[in-house]
Amino acid sequence: MKIQKIFNTEAPNKSTRIIEGENSGILNWNDIRMPHMYKLYKVLLLNHWIADEIPMSKDASQFAQLSKVEQDTFKINISLLAVLDSMQTMFVGDVKRYFTDSSLEAISAIIGQQEVVHNQSYSYVLSSIVSDQEQKEIFEYWKHDPVLLERNQFISDIYQEFRDNPNPQTFFKSMVADLILEGIFFYSTFAFFYNLARDQKMMATSQMVSYIQRDENQHCYFFAEVYKQLLADFPELDTPENIEYVYDTIDQAVKLETNWGHYTLKNIQSIDLDELSDYIKYTANKRLKLMGMEKLYEGVDVNCMPWIKPFSDEALNSTKTDFFEAKSRNYGKVGDDNGFDDL
Repeated sequence: MKIQKIFNTEAPNKSTRIIEGENSGILNWNDIRMPHMYKLYKVLLLNHWIADEIPMSKDASQFAQLSKVEQDTFKINISLLAVLDSMQTMFVGDVKRYFTDSSLEAISAIIGQQEVVHNQSYSYVLSSIVSDQEQKEIFEYWKHDPVLLERNQFISDIYQEFRDNPNPQTFFKSMVADLILEGIFFYSTFAFFYNLARDQKMMATSQMVSYIQRDENQHCYFFAEVYKQLLADFPELDTPENIEYVYDTIDQAVKLETNWGHYTLKNIQSIDLDELSDYIKYTANKRLKLMGMEKLYEGVDVNCMPWIKPFSDEALNSTKTDFFEAKSRNYGKVGDDNGFDDL
């Protein structure tokens, strides 16, 4: 695959294809191939937040009062999130280089910056509740846990294949991997933090996680739109084999995420693991719908964990209009109206 030229006087400002196309390199938001990307750009800007402006003093005192199981699960899941967003920061940088569409390259720059903010938030949370030495140990945890390592390598292998051999086919597979990482692999971990929040525990951390989820939801929207446009630009990729690859890969991801959820949350009594399994399948079906595909799992059309709903993407993505009209909550002023009191 060729990398977008910085300046091309022979190419139009409106790109001819999202990859392997012609584009001048000049961005005019009023002359882009996918006009709805400008609306997404504005939504992403509204989502700006700064982790260390969220006060952590109450969480710091509460962490010592959590059970040993809750403390260990908290640290393990922070380790997971740090790995996923570190991987994602690198992947978005890789993808950005090959977009031959200035608007998609611009949005990728914002998404990459948001992934960096997510990673900084995990360091900020840990620095507020554990020693510097323990923080370093938590950030090393992912290297040694076989369940976590298998899960992470499942995605990293696909990302690495694209990095090592960039072509439309590996790009296609990497889009599927992205939807899995951002749209499935976070969700049992999100459930754990929201479960703490409904018991009024670690509220600032859970508030931060809700901003991260909101960002990831909108990243999913972006990459699902890229996925669909890729098939339109390269109809030779729209094959039965590739469609089967999507379903098989997502099914494998659901099994890995379910295994991870059961592995880390089996001793969290207030989370029903059968419900969590169905919730992960429900989430996977939503990602497939976002990609313009039929659902994979039957009997999971309703969110079986409704206490998560205030944080979910249902309100954002029920229609495109709702998505683009969604406004960011003011994270600096958490109170009765926008806190977790009603969970």
